[in-house]
Amino acid sequence: MQLIAITSEALFEGEAFALNKLFERGMSALHLRKPRASEEELRRLLGQVSAEFHDRIVLHDGFALAAAFRVRGVHLSMRNPHRPPAVAVVSRSCHSLREVEQSGDFAYVFLSPIFNSISKAGYARAFTDEELRAAKARGVIGQRVAALGGVSAATIPLAAAYGFGGVAVLGALWGDYPQRRDDHALMKRFDELRTAAQRV
Repeated sequence: MQLIAITSEALFEGEAFALNKLFERGMSALHLRKPRASEEELRRLLGQVSAEFHDRIVLHDGFALAAAFRVRGVHLSMRNPHRPPAVAVVSRSCHSLREVEQSGDFAYVFLSPIFNSISKAGYARAFTDEELRAAKARGVIGQRVAALGGVSAATIPLAAAYGFGGVAVLGALWGDYPQRRDDHALMKRFDELRTAAQRV
């Protein structure tokens, strides 16, 4: 199962250092999502990430930077719904099974929220166990769909049982790192998530 990391929403000091360490640790896919950052701030952050890792990054914002940094691709959402030209990999966010069914021309999609959110208080799961299992049986959920929302080492096996080909993690990875900057704890959380994803 593919493990996709998503950045925390706000920029924080030392973020590029943490991203480089995670890439060195084996992080294979990162979605850079900074809805309040300027293009210049995104450029600065990308410039601080080692160039050898740029092809593992998907941009949620600042699509104009895609070519300059040769990133893997871009991710469309309600905030940035338009596909830019000449980008190889394009993914998108979905919040209903119908949206997933109609997303055939995307490399992969996120479906959320699958579990109760870790990073957003009060953001509860949107689908029942029965709905997700039925969607798997119909072929709606499969390898090109990644589960988002409340994904942790404990819920990854259930996401696999629902048929998801990947999981996207945010709160379970970052925790309180932006405030405490505990590198050891961050790497431990990443290792636990990666191990859980590899086991299913």
